[in-house]
Amino acid sequence: MDWRSVNFDWNRARAFLVTAEEGSFSAAARALQMTQPTLGRQVAALEEELGVLLFERTRRGPVLTESGLELLDHVRAMGAAAGQVSLSASGQAQAIEGSITITASEAASIFLLPPIIARLRREAPGIEVEIVASNATVDLRRREADIALRNFRPTQPDFVAKKVRDRRVHLYASDDYLERLGHPQAIDDLNQAEFIGFDASREMIDALNGLGLQLDRRNFPTTTSSHMVHWELVKNGVGIGVIPEAVGDAEPCVRRVLPDLPPFVYPIWLTTHRELHTSRRVRLVFDLLAEELAKSVI
Repeated sequence: MDWRSVNFDWNRARAFLVTAEEGSFSAAARALQMTQPTLGRQVAALEEELGVLLFERTRRGPVLTESGLELLDHVRAMGAAAGQVSLSASGQAQAIEGSITITASEAASIFLLPPIIARLRREAPGIEVEIVASNATVDLRRREADIALRNFRPTQPDFVAKKVRDRRVHLYASDDYLERLGHPQAIDDLNQAEFIGFDASREMIDALNGLGLQLDRRNFPTTTSSHMVHWELVKNGVGIGVIPEAVGDAEPCVRRVLPDLPPFVYPIWLTTHRELHTSRRVRLVFDLLAEELAKSVI
């Protein structure tokens, strides 16, 4: 290979790639934690190095040119390769120190992780922890996190996954709402009830109808993407919601709706990238999480 022909800077190529994927210079600058003028200069410098115009600058933001579109897949492949280099290097780190990022749902981050992280900080004070509390699926392959708590088993062959236990979830409502509903005694009594849905409320509708209810979107006049907002709405009598039984049973202002109704059962899976699993730091945190989650009552 003639290395003299490779005459561009990877940091500038990365600025181009992130701008194309994020759709604007400002969003790309935030993603790369740099100022927008700095990112703009990097993209302009890459265009000068390559001798092509990558973006048309319009009032609505940058628009890829034909040349930019042709180069984008190649730069994406470079980005994936750079990510693999980073993963491999992290996997070789053997010191029990450094940073680690754990992602979990909002509810799991609040109710499950704090006591586990307290133990981790006592036993491995050299490890710095970042918790990404997100109800969206964070991409481990792009190093958005090192370890994920999920309710499903990953299918990617380059992931290591371990099921630690099942979690039981029930329907709950406030005493005030149950009184307004007429104190339901049978499942058919809930068909006219109001439920608090999540953004993807179709999944929740299907799950509840699987228990024998007959609900549609009209039963979900209030929705939220936040687990904690969902729970506060339940406690304030807005409607019926779901929460793990240990949390719901401990809350004095709510009670189970139809206590004999079977619970929803969700698995808890720990997931990490296969290469990161060879890191002593990641392995220590992964194993500690598995141990503590397996015996947690929440």
